[in-house]
Amino acid sequence: MSYEVLAFRYATREATKAELYYRYAAYGEPDAEIGMDYFFWVLREGDNVVLVDTGYGIEAGEQRGRTTLCPPLEALTRAGIELSAIGRLVLTHLHYDHTGAVGAFRDVPMTVHRRELDFWAGPIASKVQLASLIEPADLAAVAAAEDLTVLEERSETIAPGIEAICVGGHSPGQLVLVVDAAGGPVILASDATHYYEEVELERPFEVLVDLEEMYQGYATLRKLAATPGAVLVPGHDPAVCRRFPSDDGLVYRIA
Repeated sequence: MSYEVLAFRYATREATKAELYYRYAAYGEPDAEIGMDYFFWVLREGDNVVLVDTGYGIEAGEQRGRTTLCPPLEALTRAGIELSAIGRLVLTHLHYDHTGAVGAFRDVPMTVHRRELDFWAGPIASKVQLASLIEPADLAAVAAAEDLTVLEERSETIAPGIEAICVGGHSPGQLVLVVDAAGGPVILASDATHYYEEVELERPFEVLVDLEEMYQGYATLRKLAATPGAVLVPGHDPAVCRRFPSDDGLVYRIA
C-alpha cells in the first residue's frame, strides 16, 4: 500500500513565540514573531480517499482571530476531490480547527480515539480554559456519526497502510498517523507538534492537557522520524509550505 499524501493550507494567523509556547519566558530568550498555518490532510491510493481532519468552521475560526484563505470544503472541491469520494474520515483530535466540517461527513466511516471522545464528553471539558478549544455542535456531529470507530489501544492499524498512535499531551486522545508512501513513511504529527522546532527543541505548545505526555510524544515523533525515508509533517508550521511543492499555494504534495 502506497498513499499520495496532500496537505491543504486553509487558514493562517500571526502570533509571537511568547503566545504560542508554554511558559516561553523560561527559555530566557527575546520574543519573536512566528506565523501559524492551518492544515488538514488527504491520503489517496487509487479510489481510496481518506480525509484527516476537516479544518475549522469559518465562523468559529474567524471569531478566534484566524484568517481564512479557503474554506475547507471549498478547498477539497478546488482540488478536484468530491465529498462523495471520501471513504473515511480520521479525526486526530477534537479541537475546533480540526472538526469544523465534520457535519458534512456524518455518513462517512469516522475514526477517533476513546480518550478523546470521553474527555470532551466529560465534566472537565466545561471549564473555560478547555471549552474555548472546542465547538459543541462539532462534538455532537461526531457523536451522531452513523459509522464511528472508537480506537481503544495506544497503537492501532486503522486501514491498510495507516497506523494511528495515541500520544496525548496536546489533547488526551491526540493521534499521530504513520502512513505508507512511496518514498517511506509519512509521519502526520497533527498537533502532537505544531512546529518542527517544537519537537526538535522540546518546547511545549501553550495548549496542553498533560505536559509529561507532550514530552513523551516528542520522543515518539523523533523515533518515528528516524526511520529511513521517513518524512515528518507538523500540524501548523509555515515551513511545510517551504519544504513541500505546491502548484497553487493551497495543496502541498507531501508524498
